[in-house]
Amino acid sequence: MIVEIVILAMIAAFLGMRLYSVLGRRAEHEEEAIPTSRFERGEEDDAPRTITQPAAETAQNERALAGFPPAIERGLREISTADRNFELLGFLEGAKGAYEIVLEAFWRGDKEELQQMCDDDVYESFAAVIDERDEAGIRMDNRLVRIEDVTVHSAELDGKTARIAVRFVSDIASVSYDKDDNVVAGSLDDAVESRDIWTFSRNIRSNDPQWLLDETDQG
Repeated sequence: MIVEIVILAMIAAFLGMRLYSVLGRRAEHEEEAIPTSRFERGEEDDAPRTITQPAAETAQNERALAGFPPAIERGLREISTADRNFELLGFLEGAKGAYEIVLEAFWRGDKEELQQMCDDDVYESFAAVIDERDEAGIRMDNRLVRIEDVTVHSAELDGKTARIAVRFVSDIASVSYDKDDNVVAGSLDDAVESRDIWTFSRNIRSNDPQWLLDETDQG
């Protein structure tokens, strides 16, 4: 029995290293679901989106875009100019919702949900870890306790592709079980601070309003 526990602990440590590369660094400490309208799917075409924001929303967006370091503000303004529907506060609310949806889908092993939210490379990384976890008989019972901070880390417009990296500081309680429901690692009583930088991208000339997760890193 002791030998089995040691082996399972080694497997959990290995999976933890893989999770580090996929999700970013986890360091101590569930925010309610956030509307994700700007991250939902729609129809695609190559025509620019031309719906004009009301004056009050435009003014609010201008205030939201101000105050960032020059490189970030320049990138955000380029995206806002190219896509008149872009609204930073709405984007950040959607990003928070997407963060929660993706984490919970990953923890429960829901590949279908992940495939809808991520680009191919990120999806394949998540799916590979899920497969390894399943093969090892490891079950995760993680809880997103709260999202403490959400900030824009970088922003750029590369041709038709807008990319915005968002830094999330959140508190996550994590515990892993073996196939017999024995605790392998972690505890739901102790939340751990997680700092992640997730990059979302979207073709601004598409009528599809969804931003896809196309990169993850530690924060």
